[in-house]
Amino acid sequence: MGLLHGVGWTTLLANAVWAAAGGVLAAIIGFGIVPFVEKPFGIASTVKMLELSNPNHPLLKRLLVEAPGTYNHSIIVANLAEAAAEAGGADGLLARVGSYFHDVGKLKRPYFFIENQFMMGNPHDKYPPSLSSLVITAHIKDGVELAREYKLPQVVTDIVQQHHGNTLVGYFYHKAKEADDAVDESDYRYPGPTPRSKEAAIVMLADCVEAAVRSLAQPTPNRIDSMVRKIVKDRLNDGQLDECDITLKELDSVSTAFVHILSGIFHKRIEYPDKLVEAERVKTTDDTDAK
Repeated sequence: MGLLHGVGWTTLLANAVWAAAGGVLAAIIGFGIVPFVEKPFGIASTVKMLELSNPNHPLLKRLLVEAPGTYNHSIIVANLAEAAAEAGGADGLLARVGSYFHDVGKLKRPYFFIENQFMMGNPHDKYPPSLSSLVITAHIKDGVELAREYKLPQVVTDIVQQHHGNTLVGYFYHKAKEADDAVDESDYRYPGPTPRSKEAAIVMLADCVEAAVRSLAQPTPNRIDSMVRKIVKDRLNDGQLDECDITLKELDSVSTAFVHILSGIFHKRIEYPDKLVEAERVKTTDDTDAK
């Protein structure tokens, strides 16, 4: 514009320098004020989400020490959710961070969850199904309380609260039904609400498929694919995805991503004959002694 209006080169150069300096200053001010506007306006910036994904976050460190099985489960769910979110057009970073924290409520009673029961009996064997169901579903309320205590962003707290929707605690419901056919199904459902965002829905599905595939005796790719698509269909038919804006096409992409990741995790391994194993052990011992 300066050239069109015949402005001198000195003025043009000065204006260009001021414009560049203004751009740099605007970026510095913008990044500087983000921490101050995040909490009042409920904003979760990318920088904040990256901070929360750090394994040194105090809540994640507590999860690692006090509930290591749940921590390991959350890491796998995070990998599944991030890949599925990117395939389904959702926020992959939010899905990953939400997965890290989705089960923090288990910190209150870690040994009531199967993944944390190391070298010990199952405490649920001593309690009636109704009480066991209450303990299991309570980890949602406990997780929301911890999320607020550690000042997690609302979008992450929402995932903690919604990742089970109002699904049925099937194992204890069927166990109670065997003893009393008049059991009310609503007494064995999570409190909800159902997922309200794509990311919360994807974390819900990732949580389900990880646990289900882990229970397969022989997790071949075909069996994994069948299991994943059955779970997605069941959640859809149960109305768990009615409140979020995820489409059937996106669900298909999400399912494909789950199968791809899970097939890599639960791949087949070669069973070595005992003699080869013993020979390898002896060779390793001899090499060590020689050194």
